[in-house]
Amino acid sequence: MRNIMLKEMKLSASPLAFLFIAFGLMFFIPGYPILCGVFFVTLGLFHSFQTAREANDIVFSALLPIAKNDVVKGKYCFVCFIEGCALILMTAATVIRMTVLSDAPVYRTNALMTANLFALGMAFFIFGLFNLIFVGGFFRTAYKQGRPFVIYIIIAFLMITVAEALHHVPGLGQLNAFGTEHIALQAVLLAAGILAFAVITLLSYRKACRDFDRIDL
Repeated sequence: MRNIMLKEMKLSASPLAFLFIAFGLMFFIPGYPILCGVFFVTLGLFHSFQTAREANDIVFSALLPIAKNDVVKGKYCFVCFIEGCALILMTAATVIRMTVLSDAPVYRTNALMTANLFALGMAFFIFGLFNLIFVGGFFRTAYKQGRPFVIYIIIAFLMITVAEALHHVPGLGQLNAFGTEHIALQAVLLAAGILAFAVITLLSYRKACRDFDRIDL
């Protein structure tokens, strides 16, 4: 598995996939929908898949002395690695905003979603949707990328819009808690996001293995 990951990172990946990890720091930006940072990270991954396709990477990988499922596993591991790196930056930004910057006026007067554990849970969930819709959709043909990515864009921005609007609904203001306010609720929502990411990604991976196994390259 280590060699497959090295191949993904050194031969298949687009530099944009690594550069766009930095968009995780968008969790620091006030007055901006911070979950858009998740989308930009996945945009870098999309470019990586596009680069690999043009280099005929899937056929090359299938010709290696590895199982077909390992080709799928390599892609999913690379995607999760990039997502994990971005989530580390998002977590760091969230912790800083919940502690050191919890009372900063620039964040307190922000009408949009604040960086808290709920926002982090939503980031996990949207990454899971990317793995399900785009990565899973790609392996239905191991070639076509446009349609699954467009579907992902529509659903991702719908989720971002819903997440941004929820705390404006009467009774749901706690979702936009600052600092450690309502920390128990925030922790539950973060755990739900992590669980959703894990379940969605695992189910997507298993289906992708079945789909890719049926493809005659």
